[in-house]
Amino acid sequence: MSTTSDPTARSDPGMSETSQSEPGLAALRAELDRLDDSIHGLLLERAAIVARVGHAKAGVALRPGREAVILRRLIRQHAGALPKVALVRIWRELFAATTSLQGPFAVSVCETDPERSMTACAREHFGASTPLHAFQTPAQAIGDVSAGNAAIAVLPMPSESAGQLGSWWTALLPRNHPRIHIVARLPFWSPRAEGAPSAEALVISAAAPDPSGDDRTLVGLEMPEDASRARLYSALSALGLPPRQILQHRQPGAAYTLVDIDGFVTENDPRLADLPGVLRPPVVLGAYATPL
Repeated sequence: MSTTSDPTARSDPGMSETSQSEPGLAALRAELDRLDDSIHGLLLERAAIVARVGHAKAGVALRPGREAVILRRLIRQHAGALPKVALVRIWRELFAATTSLQGPFAVSVCETDPERSMTACAREHFGASTPLHAFQTPAQAIGDVSAGNAAIAVLPMPSESAGQLGSWWTALLPRNHPRIHIVARLPFWSPRAEGAPSAEALVISAAAPDPSGDDRTLVGLEMPEDASRARLYSALSALGLPPRQILQHRQPGAAYTLVDIDGFVTENDPRLADLPGVLRPPVVLGAYATPL
């Protein structure tokens, strides 16, 4: 008796495709596991080298200029589907974790916003697990750095309209000991994703700023109370230091002036010594890497 094939006995096409794809998925997952192990090994190797760097030097383990150089290099050579902002976030967490290997590292924040935007800004840049001290005034946050309780402080962007909150930078003019410098500007990258911290801030430290190759310098001036912003702009431009921004905090007898200049300018720059119309020698308050 002859037999014929039953068409209803054929296997389900969907099941067949799934069974055929499972070996391929397993191979891809194995490749991901291999890469994860390799990445982890490289992170351990990097951490060991950072620890050696910490033993070889003293002072605050903070190099915002070098961090900016690294991020710019990675962005330039980046390709593929991984978003650039994700790359920056990964390396920011890596910087935060390895900086703490070189010594105690805590952040002070001047937080006056009920939405805690300054705290969010600090967390985004300096890592989710970095110890953070919150204060209500810039003076308290600056004092925390001066006392050595924190390596850095995150303070609101200077402003002419925010009173004492926006003129905290005048506290850096006397060159007190330890000398406190402006070393970074936040946020360091844009565009900002939806829900990302919107606050803008400057970072101060007892460590001097380090150049990144694309920087801006903040210079503090004490000028006569009736000092002209336009004349100052012209004088700086004539010296080859055209300012991007000039802020003035006027008090009886003086106009304390903050100037944002392109480039990495040091305090012994002879052009600053030639600046006319100032009551005291200019003070370089610090510098920061130009944000991405």
